[in-house]
Amino acid sequence: FYTIGQRQGLGIGGPGAPWFVAAKDMEKNILYVVQGHDHPALLKPHLSASDLSWIDAAAPAPTSSYGAKTRYRQRDAACRIDAVDLDCCDVSFDQPQWAVTPGQSVVLYEHDICLGGGIIQ
Repeated sequence: FYTIGQRQGLGIGGPGAPWFVAAKDMEKNILYVVQGHDHPALLKPHLSASDLSWIDAAAPAPTSSYGAKTRYRQRDAACRIDAVDLDCCDVSFDQPQWAVTPGQSVVLYEHDICLGGGIIQ
């Protein structure tokens, strides 16, 4: 029941920077945590999304420049769609993004126009 990037409720304290959830292994029941908001394990340069829903009937063109949000109230992050089909798309960011979380949504934009999105895998 933890979310990537979660800080509160981990039950880990002590001196130094706070701890954050960086990854989960559900099969082995392992929670990976790292110390510090800017730890490299919290940054992801790309993602895959499924369960896609596009505002227009056609998916956006791959390799074009877009903006994406992976978190609520986040500024658009510059990105491109590397591949897209009916079931999934691969998105690469110009700058690695913090706490990209499987199960959450990615929403793609072209300037101020929402193109649609999907569920992060």
